Amino acid sequence: MPVIECNGATLYYEEYGEGQPLVFLHGAWMGLRFFEPQLTDLSDGYQTIALDFRGHGRSEKTEHGHTVRQYARDVNEFLARRNLDDVVLVGWSMGAGVTWEYVDQFGTDRIQALVNVDAEPSPFQQEDYEFGRMGLEDLSDVFVGIQTDHLNLVEQENELLLKDSPPRELETMMFDEASRTPPPIKSAIYADILRKPPNVFPDIDVPMLVCAGADEKWRSVESVKAVAELVPDSRFELFEESGHCITIEEPERFNEILSDFADSL
Repeated sequence: MPVIECNGATLYYEEYGEGQPLVFLHGAWMGLRFFEPQLTDLSDGYQTIALDFRGHGRSEKTEHGHTVRQYARDVNEFLARRNLDDVVLVGWSMGAGVTWEYVDQFGTDRIQALVNVDAEPSPFQQEDYEFGRMGLEDLSDVFVGIQTDHLNLVEQENELLLKDSPPRELETMMFDEASRTPPPIKSAIYADILRKPPNVFPDIDVPMLVCAGADEKWRSVESVKAVAELVPDSRFELFEESGHCITIEEPERFNEILSDFADSL
């Protein structure tokens, strides 16, 4: 079981293959199992790596540090300790937010490119921002659900992640990953991901691939595409047969597009 100590937290990770490093960062409450089709299928031509954030998956359930900025610091420590350079950082959902926080704090010296998998600039309703989808009442409802009926909330949330109903094996994997994050950590990181992100998009000086699921239940395609419009060197791809989990809903097409993007750098 490969683990590494980063900023006082023991993080679980998996690593396959050799070549250009592709580092995958998962969404809130989830884990690296959502990248299994990438870790295995792309390892013939790339070094594929994924880690569980602190508090998630098989990583240590620390009492502190559950902010997007701290997760970005953990990623920076991970890259440094693994001697990884010229990395393509692939962030899904909250993981994309972690990549933006990483660039804001550490720049792009180690980074060759970024990939945003279905994340908007921010989900929170705020002044002069057209894509906010959650207000304080919505946030309160989620917090109550986390604290009163955690596993039922996991099932409800998972039902909204995909375009189509999953086969039993996939449904079990999704539930297993999401249920590994304890309720207090769920509450902490959920509050933080709703804050306004750093104003880093116009200053991102590496290429970015932006991917959106056409059948998203929570965010709009336009909100994800807005990231591509803010980043100077960006490319947008729409996945017609996906909801929020593009990496497991259209793994073959996603892997092909990611490979093409990585090879073009």
